[in-house]
Amino acid sequence: MKFVVKAWSNGKARAGVLQLGSCPHPIETPALLLTTRKGLPVFIPPDHFPSLPSPDSLLFHVSPLHFLEGISLKAISNIGGLHPLLGLRDHILVAVPRDSIISIPDHDSTNRIGASFETPSGRMLIKPAEYMEMISSMRPNLWTTLADEVPAWASEKRNKASVERTLRWLDECIISNSKDGAVFGSIVGGSRVEVRQSCAQEVSRRNVEGFWIGGFGLGESMEERNPLLSAVMVHKLPLIFIQSLHSKDSLPQEKPRLISGLGLPEEVLQGVAAGIDLFDSTYIYHLTLGGFALTFPLERIVTQITKYQPNSDSGSDGTKINLKATMYRKDTSPIVDNCKCYTCQNHTKAYINHLFNVHEMLAHILLEIHNTHHYLGFFCSIREAIQEGKFEQFRQKFVGSRREHLFSAALSI
Repeated sequence: MKFVVKAWSNGKARAGVLQLGSCPHPIETPALLLTTRKGLPVFIPPDHFPSLPSPDSLLFHVSPLHFLEGISLKAISNIGGLHPLLGLRDHILVAVPRDSIISIPDHDSTNRIGASFETPSGRMLIKPAEYMEMISSMRPNLWTTLADEVPAWASEKRNKASVERTLRWLDECIISNSKDGAVFGSIVGGSRVEVRQSCAQEVSRRNVEGFWIGGFGLGESMEERNPLLSAVMVHKLPLIFIQSLHSKDSLPQEKPRLISGLGLPEEVLQGVAAGIDLFDSTYIYHLTLGGFALTFPLERIVTQITKYQPNSDSGSDGTKINLKATMYRKDTSPIVDNCKCYTCQNHTKAYINHLFNVHEMLAHILLEIHNTHHYLGFFCSIREAIQEGKFEQFRQKFVGSRREHLFSAALSI
């Protein structure tokens, strides 16, 4: 794996290039990992993959826990790993145990032996040796070490225990690694700034190719998240210097950083501002499941808000619309004018609304194609803003337009 930072903006936001041997095209960062269920996107069929932006859509998040039922690890290994099994030889598969759909961290049942996860098949305790057997059989391009994630309300004692376990499991994973893919060291620490800082510094001393920042999206607010992200990125300094452009990174600048739990556009922008390169998010999946379509502008600097729909049934908040709403039954326009995705090029809001009304699975397929295309476009706009040195302007315009829209909506109620 090779990673190079090409541009910086406003101190921490950075644009880079990630190159892996199995992928013929370099991946520009910041980038999004597409959510999968057992290795493939939940609704998009493989024959529609070529219609998605490339190479942006070649990054897939895979949870090894999804494969504990069904085909055996030995069979996966004999086939040659997940790439040939799934028919995704040119894609980059990133193995992270956690997701917010099927394998949810269960901090109450995690112990010194292994990490616990809630799954549709019940609670599962995964030991480091078992996890490494999965990695060895599946052969992902990138994989994160096993971590003990705790929510924001965990006690200080529980936080410290989670760090001790995560570091011990990290060392065990590194020792038993058979060079199958790039290793990303896991960083945890809950809502304790000093604990997260200490964990980040310890992980940075290990022989890892990158870093996975866990424990976010588990109860903390956006306001609480800023100092926690800063603690991971910079050494312990007086508060006045924490935001200084000259503060030294806890994490080496030449290694990529992946985070889970930041899915909303504002949260992604918050992560990019802190120096995150890769985002593992189920945002698109949950939007699609609810019938929502992304509609916010994709200009490099957002200059106007989406026109507000006074009908409360629209489900619009300035970034998305609810295509199940009755107001779209006769709307013959595409989801977004001039959108290049397969859905907008071939279908209308009225047709997708009809598909939802008759409970056709095609509604989710078409909607996930659009939402994936649109959100990848959002990441492209972020990269362009960083390359132009205007990321903070882009961020402020986007967040400001969203607030203005919500304020207008509140006044009309």
